[in-house]
Amino acid sequence: MTTLSTAGEAADTEPYTVTLAPGVHAYVQPDGGWCLNNAGFVSDGGRTLLIDTAATERRARLLRDAVTASGAPLPTMLVNTHHHGDHTYGNCVFTPEATVIGHADCRRETLAAGLQLHLAWPAVEYGDIEVTAPNLTYTDALTVHVGDIEVQLIHPGPAHTVGDTIAWLPQQGIVFTGDLVFNGGTPFVMMGSLSGSLHALEVLRGLDAHTVVPGHGRVTDPGVYDTVERYLRYVQELARTSRAAGHTPLEAARRADLGEFAGLRESERLVANLHRAYAELDGRPVGTTLDLLPVLGDMTQMNGGRPVACHA
Repeated sequence: MTTLSTAGEAADTEPYTVTLAPGVHAYVQPDGGWCLNNAGFVSDGGRTLLIDTAATERRARLLRDAVTASGAPLPTMLVNTHHHGDHTYGNCVFTPEATVIGHADCRRETLAAGLQLHLAWPAVEYGDIEVTAPNLTYTDALTVHVGDIEVQLIHPGPAHTVGDTIAWLPQQGIVFTGDLVFNGGTPFVMMGSLSGSLHALEVLRGLDAHTVVPGHGRVTDPGVYDTVERYLRYVQELARTSRAAGHTPLEAARRADLGEFAGLRESERLVANLHRAYAELDGRPVGTTLDLLPVLGDMTQMNGGRPVACHA
């Protein structure tokens, strides 16, 4: 078991568990790139709540092993922070014993997406995956109790996706953000909202957490919100000026100087984020579904003509 202070010493490629508070753990999958997401679990020794799963059966089973290695029982509740397959494909490893909880739109999008990761990255060995959507849904907020530990589930509105969930532990000052926050990686709002993502950061700031478990990257503190906000405002301004100049999202991304954001992983996401920003500037409703094929094609072009790589 890895403590927060020594988590950075863990192997660069091996998943590791971070003890955040009694009964509260983060499960981190380095390096946080495409399909290497974080999860978490909360247990009072009698019941366990899991937050997110993993992109493959093998990785989900490693997560299950980490839960039992901590001394916690297998989860009877499982929260999905959003519908993307790296956070939901592994649901089937924990059901039917675990009730899957998520926002109503997370359920809808999980079912609509199906085996979407298989289509995007067909060469990955996903294992025996059965799409398993939340079967307990909420719309605005829901509170779950694991013994004396209170877990508040909060929907901030469309942001990373249309069905995001924040898992907030007020007594411990710990928040699991899902992909509202990437630590060391480029934010990704193609399937949600750029303006909504900025609003979600304000929701997160209002919680006054001292420990932040991002959807990807190392466990951190609320200072990460500032980096994410600066990037999103950079995209917003780049979209405004580039659209006014008649540039396509791909042209705008190719001309862009990333500056302080050049070191973030998956920089090709810039063009996808610009597609979302252009849609909002065009007055399309927040969260409107974009045509994925041209967006993915532009990301491939931004990636030097190579498809983006799933690391799972």
